[in-house]
Amino acid sequence: MNNIDYTAVCFGEILWDVLPDKMLPGGAPMNVAYHLNQLGVPSAMISRVGQDKLGQQLFQFITSKNVTGNFIQIDGNHETSRVLAKLDGNSVTYDIVKPVAWDFIEYNRQLQQLISRTPYFIFGSLGARSEVSRQTLFELLEVAKHKVLDINLRKPHYDKSTLEHLLRHADVLKLNEDELYLLSGWFGFEGDEKDQIVAFQNKFHLNMILTTRGEKGAMVLYDGHLYEHPGYKVIVADTIGSGDSFLAAFLSKFIKGEPVNDALKFASGMGAFVATKHGACPVYTPEEVSRAIASFPENP
Repeated sequence: MNNIDYTAVCFGEILWDVLPDKMLPGGAPMNVAYHLNQLGVPSAMISRVGQDKLGQQLFQFITSKNVTGNFIQIDGNHETSRVLAKLDGNSVTYDIVKPVAWDFIEYNRQLQQLISRTPYFIFGSLGARSEVSRQTLFELLEVAKHKVLDINLRKPHYDKSTLEHLLRHADVLKLNEDELYLLSGWFGFEGDEKDQIVAFQNKFHLNMILTTRGEKGAMVLYDGHLYEHPGYKVIVADTIGSGDSFLAAFLSKFIKGEPVNDALKFASGMGAFVATKHGACPVYTPEEVSRAIASFPENP
């Protein structure tokens, strides 16, 4: 597959989630790339792993899931990323070790050509926590077409200046309600969730804002209209990667020109489906997801 065949490229962290009883491949951009490919949207991943056993295993995992390894850099000086994940009921907290290989993603002409030729560029704030990767991201944003910011705040790995830069370059913003409240406080946005979302769109000239609300569903502000879905009632295994699958599922429909309401419904169902599984990248087929969503009761 050559560069021009990709519909989306994801940039940023790639890592091992270290749980009390196992290790799982993870990182929001990788999760999004995985789900996009699963849902029929050819997608690539830009990141960096160490020249170590964990890096080799992560590279093998990615390529086994039909995510190309052509843009995964190998770092001989920094180790592959590990994140110490702690489960507390259905919620997850993270200790994200630093520095690691993906803090040092190097800019090159191959990446510049890739991004300039690909319709959608998906990135987050965590991948911009360190200077080398941050500057690479900033360079790529200058040539990207449709820019999707999955903000993914993880304390203490963000700052207001970097976030403002990313927001001003984004076309689409995806965030959860906790991130909405935090950023609204920073920027002085008042009112309820809907007021804050509109204030975000006005300040940063965003084309679309997707807001996930956990068990309360999700909202999309697009083209002057606010779309809402109440979410689905499911038995949760864990919430790791649920938001990433939501974004991928929404884009998989929106890119194909399907109505926003339909894309939001499918994305909400996809997030619920992944929450019923362990880990961020469960094995599935699109048909299996559609059958599962049809069986999920909507929240009242």
